[in-house]
Amino acid sequence: MATSSPQRFGDLEPSKWPGERLGLPETGPGSVGRIGRRFIAIFIDWWLAALPAYFLIGGDAAAWWNFLIFAALQIVFIPTIGGSIGHRLVGLRVVPLVGGWVGVWRPLVRTVLLCLVIPVLVWDSDQRGFHDKIAGTVLVRA
Repeated sequence: MATSSPQRFGDLEPSKWPGERLGLPETGPGSVGRIGRRFIAIFIDWWLAALPAYFLIGGDAAAWWNFLIFAALQIVFIPTIGGSIGHRLVGLRVVPLVGGWVGVWRPLVRTVLLCLVIPVLVWDSDQRGFHDKIAGTVLVRA
């Protein structure tokens, strides 16, 4: 009977493509959503939140309302339509790694971390931000 020692950092071979270790395809539907689509999606979502914030509220409070509306859109649309409006328009969706419905808590945790910005900037080799790792989700092509 062979004993196995714990794997050390750096012992793992590099992935051939983002999502390989997660069992996701290299390209096409179900593959990891790439950076270009992600930037376009967040840009769309931010502007969709900015419109009511600046046109209906205006003033100094508009920036905070923009932020709150952005967070609300994420929390509402990820569990209901599988992603934010921006995600869906660019052909992405948020899915849990365990399969099934994303639920309510994953979008909430993901959104709180997304709004902190720093977790979004920390990525792994599968191009998953820290916010997705903590929430147990991955952003894939629809």
